[in-house]
Amino acid sequence: MLDQALTALAAAGGAAVVQAAGTDLWTGLRQAVAGWFGRGDAEREQAELQRLDRTAAELRSAPADEAERLRIRAEAAWQARMEALLENLGEVERSRAAEELRTLLAEQNARGGGPTTGSGGVAVGGDLDIRADGGSIAAGVIHGGAHIDRPPTPDPSQG
Repeated sequence: MLDQALTALAAAGGAAVVQAAGTDLWTGLRQAVAGWFGRGDAEREQAELQRLDRTAAELRSAPADEAERLRIRAEAAWQARMEALLENLGEVERSRAAEELRTLLAEQNARGGGPTTGSGGVAVGGDLDIRADGGSIAAGVIHGGAHIDRPPTPDPSQG
């Protein structure tokens, strides 16, 4: 079983694959991830390229009402694959592979591969805290209008 840091690293890897699919960053990330999985084995790298392409195609062709579910499933699947690879390596190779994955993800983020969203959405790479005080409205995104009415004045007989 992997420690928490390696599990989080694999989760970040799964998220990066799904976030990059269908973007300008896809080609570079696709090649890097396949190379990371291949570990010098050209046949395995080719198999990973095909898996990555299937993931991207599934995400592209997903009906709107299923897109989020497919994204979550794809992230989890790639996380599990990355965890399995790390678990099956010896201690020294695991450390090396983890550092390679960290570097790959850092390079992806440097190229703008952090969280993304469609138009009118909010993408957050860390914590997000939205609060409303004093009867106001707080939201990440509001589509359409927002209106706050004053509460009705209580009847004097109600106290």
